[in-house]
Amino acid sequence: MKKDPTLFPEDFIWGASTSAYQIEGAHDAQGKGASIWDLFVQRENRIWRGQNGRVACDHYYRFKEDVAQMRLMGLKAYRFSLSWARILPDGTGTINEAGLAYYDALINELLENNIEPWVTLFHWDLPYELFLRGGWLNRSSPEWFSEYTKVVVSRFSDRVERWVTINEPQCFIGLGYRDGTHAPGLNLSFGECLMAGHNALLAHGRSVQVIRENAKRTPMIGWSPSGSVYRPGSNRLDDISAAREATSAIYSDNVWNTRWWSDPAILGHYPEDGLKVYEKALPKFPATDFEIIQQPLDYYCCNIFQATPVRMSDEGTPVAIPLSDGEDISLYEWSQNPDCLYWGPRFIHELYDLPIVITENGCSTSDRVSLDGAVHDSNRTDFMVGHLLSLRKAMDDGVDVRGYFHWSLLDNFEWHEGYKHRYGLIHVNYENQVRTWKDSAYCLQEIISSNGNSLKEFLHSDSEPVPYVVKEAKRYIDLNLSETFNVKTIAVHLNCHPDFLSRRFKQYVGTSLSDYIRRLRLEFARNLLRNADVQIGEAADRAGFSDRIHFSKVFRKEMGMTPSQYQQQFRVVEGQPVVEVSKNPRLT
Repeated sequence: MKKDPTLFPEDFIWGASTSAYQIEGAHDAQGKGASIWDLFVQRENRIWRGQNGRVACDHYYRFKEDVAQMRLMGLKAYRFSLSWARILPDGTGTINEAGLAYYDALINELLENNIEPWVTLFHWDLPYELFLRGGWLNRSSPEWFSEYTKVVVSRFSDRVERWVTINEPQCFIGLGYRDGTHAPGLNLSFGECLMAGHNALLAHGRSVQVIRENAKRTPMIGWSPSGSVYRPGSNRLDDISAAREATSAIYSDNVWNTRWWSDPAILGHYPEDGLKVYEKALPKFPATDFEIIQQPLDYYCCNIFQATPVRMSDEGTPVAIPLSDGEDISLYEWSQNPDCLYWGPRFIHELYDLPIVITENGCSTSDRVSLDGAVHDSNRTDFMVGHLLSLRKAMDDGVDVRGYFHWSLLDNFEWHEGYKHRYGLIHVNYENQVRTWKDSAYCLQEIISSNGNSLKEFLHSDSEPVPYVVKEAKRYIDLNLSETFNVKTIAVHLNCHPDFLSRRFKQYVGTSLSDYIRRLRLEFARNLLRNADVQIGEAADRAGFSDRIHFSKVFRKEMGMTPSQYQQQFRVVEGQPVVEVSKNPRLT
């Protein structure tokens, strides 16, 4: 059955993301206070080539130009973060009106260009004055964040409905408090890191409460942890299970996981296996904290850039496997395999059953303006197209995905890596701030204008992409035709319900899955019976029929003759078959 030509729902949200410190510049303009990143970049040997974000993309002064680019690109939404220290220079207390006025102007400019603002409250740039008071280690930090949230919501919620509380606690805790590679550059004990993380979770919960209590328009709220996801190294059921287990697992002595952060926010408790793994480092806190941390969310924001391939070991545990030779990698040496945007959303949706928005997905390259004046970032174009097609497969398989935000709109300051990496759809010349659209920007423009329909040209076929479960069901049948299996067996292999699998299969193939299996088994058996030396029972067994009598009945019903009568047609007479029958290419 032919699908609707539009690949994505009509109300699908197409956007791009940025963060304040990475693009705004104006680090001390108009009353802005210092953030931990303003101080961290001053340390020696911390940032690639000693670079900093003091000017970055100069977005603070060029936001109108950048919004115009968004409009031309066709973006429906723009996710950006606010600089806490630009609004509250000391983190609490005195409000900087100039900072609020700047974001007022940005939000108004977006709305005038029919672009929906998605506001992220915290993207790593903690006010430095709060760091001096202990930062996230201070039990008062959730109240600091609550005060900041109230100032923001009181000012902007007459126009802003979409809110994201905290971005990637795994990063600002793991890299900032544990590894020391990010601001504030600490190397704390693991227990201290867990306490800082717990306070960040409390801050998230308090922020949600404040938004819902004070918003002038009905808010839609999510939070955006790092997508620590894994993908199966093969389509074997064991490897799929291994990837699911790895995505759910808690790993000792590091914070790179999904459930330690999301279970409290969504389910209201830390995962039991996490409590065991982290037992010796667990900080003390009252159980009532979870009444604050767990707040109703409208969507789960997924930041997914890659997924490590895993397989199931002989011991029954997931193990990471090396990337295949020649596999595409980014400048960060991250895998560019698009399956991450199938398996990641699928596993997270299974865990939390919330609508999903992809709030960050992109790749790092070293793009340049070519002699023809263009930026030919074919790797990013391929990355984006492949990942969107994988995301669409996840949606076909029942994952509720509401939107996609590419990371990033602009090339920007990439934290401790400085300006080495370019993630943007738009190339930025940091010397003169000239913006140049990359080929990927034109590609996304076409994808948005066609609501995904233009992705067809990358499929090398006039037909639309077949859902993952349908393709994998066919592949399973081809590889295992001689084995005994049924619809339920395949559904277990694909981790989906048999009724769902059957329905999707018939929708796209035009016949029921059970009929399809039976037809292929009969084709295989007929091909075998062309050889006079093959016994009928052997043909039944090799074609995957568990009952030889049943095989004979099915064969006679479908062919109008018994297997023996059919085989008689191919008896050799003077070295030649009596009847010439073309072979099925599938079986040769």
